[in-house]
Amino acid sequence: MAMTHLCFSASLYYISSFPKNSTLSSPIQFSQQRVSSFNTIQSCAIPRDTIEHSGNGFASFPEKHYSHREPDTSTSANKAPPPRPGRIILVRHGQSEGNVDEGVYTRVSDPKIGLTEKGVADAEECGRRIREMIEKDRVHNWKVYFYVSPYKRAVDTLKGLGKAFERSRIAGMREEPRLREQDFGNFQDREKMRVEKAIRMLYGRFFYRFPNGESAADVYDRITGFRETLKSDIDVGRFQPPGQRNPNINLVIVSHGLTLRVFLMRWYKWTVEQFERLNNFSNGSMVVMERGYGGRYSLAVHHKEEELRQFGLSNEMLIDQEWQKYARPGELNYDCPTLNSFFTHFGDEDDGVDADEDLSLLDIYRDR
Repeated sequence: MAMTHLCFSASLYYISSFPKNSTLSSPIQFSQQRVSSFNTIQSCAIPRDTIEHSGNGFASFPEKHYSHREPDTSTSANKAPPPRPGRIILVRHGQSEGNVDEGVYTRVSDPKIGLTEKGVADAEECGRRIREMIEKDRVHNWKVYFYVSPYKRAVDTLKGLGKAFERSRIAGMREEPRLREQDFGNFQDREKMRVEKAIRMLYGRFFYRFPNGESAADVYDRITGFRETLKSDIDVGRFQPPGQRNPNINLVIVSHGLTLRVFLMRWYKWTVEQFERLNNFSNGSMVVMERGYGGRYSLAVHHKEEELRQFGLSNEMLIDQEWQKYARPGELNYDCPTLNSFFTHFGDEDDGVDADEDLSLLDIYRDR
């Protein structure tokens, strides 16, 4: 209990002003502008006799198999993996001062740039939309757990969207530096930055590294580390109230446009080419990874095909999302159409999936 008190006390800075109720319905939006660059502290104490944490890999994560677990009828309930959160909700910060005036980067450090008045409204509206989405589940015991970038505009977004939730609905939060914005290199010279961005388009948006800053590939590396932390948190049930196994936990990650697209790229193993297709999130908008019928997370559970195409998903990416909707953790998609973009020597006799078959496969998954 002392550990729980310590962790939640550290969170009060972000959630002390959360009110009790609010609702709003609004469609998810994506920016139409192409992107210019695409062991344990617990917030909820878990009794030692409830969850056994081991390193044997038997966890409910896509790459791990837990079907070979030896049965133990006396403690099988305690040894079973904790329920996976129902959703992972990715939220881009609201409109920032830098979004409306690039000159601000020349006099204010990137981590200290805050929200505009509209950005605060963006955040509060997003919180209401998240709550409305969750309440449609018609379950009484739902909760939210937050991860947030330490940049001021992300923290202020968390404070804004958090107003939609009373204290009893918030399982906890964590400030996570690996969720920060791509580093463009300390104070930025406006004209020089325009030149650098033009060079990036020639070099390649994923691999180009800004002087004294990062490339999207660098962001990918640190997001890989965050993903492993998130995996561990899910495996040990860090979001669970003491002594409970609540499947109605919703994770909310408040971060930045490129960082969140790289997170999706890493999670779904998208290629560099597929990443560079993606459009940015609009300020204060969200993308929802929802647990599908088999237990894996898919964008196609919450979002319509039109939304995902607007985001930049290709036919083969949509087919994979439909597969993710029904697949179980540990399963592999042996019919992944992305293979054909690498192995171009396949013939008709290889039973491969060519571009002309993409749409028919998508129809098959929809009809399941």
